[in-house]
Amino acid sequence: MIKVAVLGHGVVGSGVVEVIDTNQDYISKNIGEGIEVKRILDLRDFDVPYAEKFTKNYEDILNDEEISVVAEVMGGITPSFDFVKAALERGKSVVTSNKELVAAKGAELLKIAREHDVNFHFEASVGGGIPIIRPLHSCLAANQIQEIAGILNGTTNFILTKMIREQMPFDHALKLAQQLGYAERNPSADVDGHDACRKICILAALAFGKHVYPEYVYTEGITGITLEDVEYADNYGSVIKLIGRAKKLDENGSLTCTVSPAFLDKSSQLANINDVFNGILVRGNATGDVVFYGKGAGKLPTASAVVADIIDAAKEEKNNSALYWIDDGRNHVVNYLDIEEKYYVRVQLPEGASGKLLEEMFGGVTFLSRPHQPKGEFAFVIDRIKSRDLLEKEKQLESQGVSVLGKIRILNY
Repeated sequence: MIKVAVLGHGVVGSGVVEVIDTNQDYISKNIGEGIEVKRILDLRDFDVPYAEKFTKNYEDILNDEEISVVAEVMGGITPSFDFVKAALERGKSVVTSNKELVAAKGAELLKIAREHDVNFHFEASVGGGIPIIRPLHSCLAANQIQEIAGILNGTTNFILTKMIREQMPFDHALKLAQQLGYAERNPSADVDGHDACRKICILAALAFGKHVYPEYVYTEGITGITLEDVEYADNYGSVIKLIGRAKKLDENGSLTCTVSPAFLDKSSQLANINDVFNGILVRGNATGDVVFYGKGAGKLPTASAVVADIIDAAKEEKNNSALYWIDDGRNHVVNYLDIEEKYYVRVQLPEGASGKLLEEMFGGVTFLSRPHQPKGEFAFVIDRIKSRDLLEKEKQLESQGVSVLGKIRILNY
């Protein structure tokens, strides 16, 4: 009998217990023996049929030699890191849905797992119910991964979908997302891009073999996106999505890694992923583009991925060396200011000024239009420019009385 402990009995933790209980027979056949949740760690009290399994003392789990797999679904880094580290050092495999923990401490925990010949799995930390970690290090192992890009946050995708389809202002769309339970009361992690940043760091580290720290990744959310931007995007044949992306630049390990809103052509596979769904595009040198699609969050989809990791951990007799990356102490992410990209820019010109001012400053630009476009408002596309140079030109425009109302990258996926 495989004995499991679950750290945390929130949405995902209770889902893990439910999935194991509901699919007990199937899971047992898959593993080759029975499986049981023996202990659940939580400081709260719960009136549930399995209340006797709860403990408030982590030592009860750590010192129980029957427990071979620990599922950490508490979130955050403290005390999760200490709990996970201690379990690995005791020879227990650990699975987690905690993207913050994996993004910050993944390399260290993988190293500890390898040293103690156990496993640290984290399928649910990126795509929720979408399988992406296992395909990256297993199914696509014959490929050199060149680039990963995706819609990695269902909350922001829901908000942008409402803005695009229903012309709903950002504030109203966010309020609706909160009412439906898609967004937290404090939505910063989602709408400011931090959640997507942690996820792309994990994917980049796994794809390219070097730890990528979130603090080095340029991260911009969707709070500045307006319905005017949505209309101009439509005129350009595009939609706006929040995209996390990482691209290998050379054999020395240098890479670009950013999170930001982007214009995507309507024919793009990612452009047609809407509502709370996520989509992750992996570009390999042999497969070309492969897209993984599904619900990136939710109680049972995420719990399903956690339990799948538990099954793998229970079946593995030793450390899975393929799931690994290292922290060599270097920042491999290039400065986003030096990346040359295509941009959409929206400005308000002072009275008497014309679009000729913009053409003179940026060279050839493509002007866009929208219904009821007010006098003096101009939106245009710059073919290629470094972010550093664009910031300098913004200062020049502002010195001439031009208000820069917005700018968004234009990506090709």
